[in-house]
Amino acid sequence: MRENAVDHVQRRTLATLVVTQVLGGIGLSAGVAVGALLAEDIAGSATYAGLGGTFQVLGTALLAIPMTSLIAARGRRSGLSLGYAAAFLGAIGLVVAGVIRNFPLLLAASLLFGGATASNNQARYAAVDLAPATRRARQLSLVVWVTTIGSVLGPNLVGPSEPVARALDLPVLVGPYLFSVVGLALATLVMLLFLRPDPLLEARRRSLAGDAQVGPRGSVLEGLRILRRSRVRLVALLTLAVGHAVMVSVMVMTPLHMRHGHAELTVIGLVISLHIVGMFAFSPITGWCVDRFGARWVALAGALTLVVATLLASSSPMGSSSRLTLGLFLLGLGWSGTYVSASSALAATLTLPERASGQGAADMIMSLVAAGAGAIAGVVVDHAGFHWLALTSMAFALVVALAAISTPGLDTRAP
Repeated sequence: MRENAVDHVQRRTLATLVVTQVLGGIGLSAGVAVGALLAEDIAGSATYAGLGGTFQVLGTALLAIPMTSLIAARGRRSGLSLGYAAAFLGAIGLVVAGVIRNFPLLLAASLLFGGATASNNQARYAAVDLAPATRRARQLSLVVWVTTIGSVLGPNLVGPSEPVARALDLPVLVGPYLFSVVGLALATLVMLLFLRPDPLLEARRRSLAGDAQVGPRGSVLEGLRILRRSRVRLVALLTLAVGHAVMVSVMVMTPLHMRHGHAELTVIGLVISLHIVGMFAFSPITGWCVDRFGARWVALAGALTLVVATLLASSSPMGSSSRLTLGLFLLGLGWSGTYVSASSALAATLTLPERASGQGAADMIMSLVAAGAGAIAGVVVDHAGFHWLALTSMAFALVVALAAISTPGLDTRAP
């Protein structure tokens, strides 16, 4: 294929991914904003309020399994559409669960709703199937960056959803999920209609003349074996999963730490918003740094930023404080460094036959570790306090930093 034709396909691919990331992000974050409240309302106890979120993260990990097989066999379009379609059905299930007040249905629907996160995560890899090696991290980070738009717009639909829910004679707390249904339906349709030609299949077709081994390999188990064969890939997986777990464990407990110090809900919302800005808004700069300086050094910088962030959080008093606000912003920024650099390293070191399985396995591990970290975080805070949770997280961030500095091959580029 001529270079200008490749550029045209890549531009179309990026444009499609940008639109679906925004639509999927709106659909996801609109519902997530009231998820814990809806769970508490249906269950009748705050004890179960976090189960909806836990099942959603678990769903993200579980749905990565069929998505990986489908991507390997039929390309990115089919696999990413599956995730959005599952989340669409999950959003409908959450509306029904709220209406009939059925908690088991809420948990089952939350599992499906996690498909939106699975697709949003996997979309970053679709951005680099046809990307030039010199711009791989920047184009990956662009797809990560546009998540900011959906993450900001989604929660702001909570207010407008109330009159819509009342007009339809529905419980107020299911109102945001009506926007989720629309956003996820549109994301599914845009993905199915416009991600053509499929970037992974196109990359395989372009490589057929030079590589007889570009056929699909399609399972998470195969992906785990692929990752295990290489120290560089294992370090990239460690950076991806542990960096994500550090961020999730501290972030999910921060509202509780602030609320115990009588912080206002608006202040808590502002701190979390600044954290989200740190996660996504600077990812294009992170991607440029990976392309310019290498994944190893950006992973190290991200891990060290997580160390500073958790140290600030550990020393912050209950309630609101400038120290905690800065710590949460840096927590997001450090996550961006580990997430983009590790994802770029995986994209660079996995060959075409290995790509779908290896990337799917990496995202499944990342989600499972995050789900475990989020669950354990509550136990640590309950028994030892937020201070020790942050210090424990800091120790894990140091492990990532040591792994990155001791692995020069993390900058290896794809063959």
